[in-house]
Amino acid sequence: MTIDNDQAALAARFPAGFAWGAATSSYQVEGSTKADGRGKSIWDVFVDEPGRVIDGSNGEKAIDSYRNVEGDVSLVKELGLHSYRFSLSWPRICPEGDGRVNRAGLDYYQTLVDSLLEAGVTPWVTLYHWDLPQALENGGGWPKRDTAERFGEFARIAHEALGDRVKHWITVNEPWCAAFLGYASGEHAPGRQEPAASIAAAHHLMVGHGLASRAIKEGDPDATVSIGLNFYPVYAATDAPPDLDAARRIDGVQNRFFTDAALKGRYPEDVVEDFSAVTDFSFVEVGDMELINAPLDCLSVNFYSKFTVTGDADGGAVSASAAPTDSGSPWPANDHIGFVTTGLPQTDMGWEIAPQGLTETLKRLHNNYPDVKLAITENGAAFPDKLVDGQVADSERLEYFRAHVGACADAVDEGVPLVAYFAWSLADNFEWAWGYTKRFGLVYVDFETGQRVVKDSGKWYADLVRHARSHGEAQ
Repeated sequence: MTIDNDQAALAARFPAGFAWGAATSSYQVEGSTKADGRGKSIWDVFVDEPGRVIDGSNGEKAIDSYRNVEGDVSLVKELGLHSYRFSLSWPRICPEGDGRVNRAGLDYYQTLVDSLLEAGVTPWVTLYHWDLPQALENGGGWPKRDTAERFGEFARIAHEALGDRVKHWITVNEPWCAAFLGYASGEHAPGRQEPAASIAAAHHLMVGHGLASRAIKEGDPDATVSIGLNFYPVYAATDAPPDLDAARRIDGVQNRFFTDAALKGRYPEDVVEDFSAVTDFSFVEVGDMELINAPLDCLSVNFYSKFTVTGDADGGAVSASAAPTDSGSPWPANDHIGFVTTGLPQTDMGWEIAPQGLTETLKRLHNNYPDVKLAITENGAAFPDKLVDGQVADSERLEYFRAHVGACADAVDEGVPLVAYFAWSLADNFEWAWGYTKRFGLVYVDFETGQRVVKDSGKWYADLVRHARSHGEAQ
């Protein structure tokens, strides 16, 4: 592979101090799901149900990060990354989801944080990336307020253990997925199909965010606290009123519902009205919205694709290839909202590649919420990689990253206060309901042997970060 010279020019478009990193999540990489006192998560139970995961696999092995801290940190260091984003396994630290701590689980993260800092890498910690302790799901899960309260306790435990060294915290990752794929469509754990419960879950995830934010700030007022939301620009398929209304509705539940709650202290009125056929929002208690609206130091932006929607679909049918998270919205099946493809190139997930949508998303967020800094905490693509003669020539992913980093630079040029970019993901891993059939990594993983090989995209990204370091030192 020939790495061209555009990384230097691209890196120079970002400010000094900009953080470059890669991201993972606990269930996708750690493995060792039964080791050292770890409790069961909803994903451990979900994957055991036939048909839930496309290849019948589970996270018991993943890529064995639990047993390989040194190896993972060496990969991060080899790529020259400034920062590494990872999540804590709630059931590894608190097996029953309550305040009782499993010391061995906490020690794993102590070791990981110390190893990263020794390598000169800044840890960004996500408290919740979907692996709810099964004990809490047995008590009702996220549709119940008690789960949010237990999450606040977990945040306090985690911060007391790691807060002297960890300064960047993401409370909840993609509550849209946790609520609507977990409790409405059932595509993700815990696999329930209860629309009203899914909206209650969404609210309690946001309450959990507020409680976690409070716990972290009480422990360290100078900590950087964020929430990770997945954004998609939404376009109407035509100018016909049904399509325009479908775009409004999808934009409302996907983009505005969570962001308005976190940054404006209210849910959008039109979305509340859309949900009125499903729920009366009686689960919202006095003081909840003020709690959710706790000041954010940063908004974490996860971006993969765009949506084009129609309001004239047959019985709510959707094209699975048209949208990464399209079937979780908690509306009646006769709402006739569907997703269409527009002819753009697609990733191996069937997601359209639309880097201009990232620039648009960042500009829109800055315009609507001008007082908050932004960080890209997930951006990446799956492609069917092959290891040939010790190399992985993933030119499509390389071009994806080049285009999307360029899209970030375009937003910075227009005044967007972007402070970080994290590629998803550091390495190939367990991709939820897709099992081990989809590869997102900068690093190729042989799932049988555990062998790691930096892909061409990883080499390109490492070179970009190297130029960014040089540019920052020169400023």
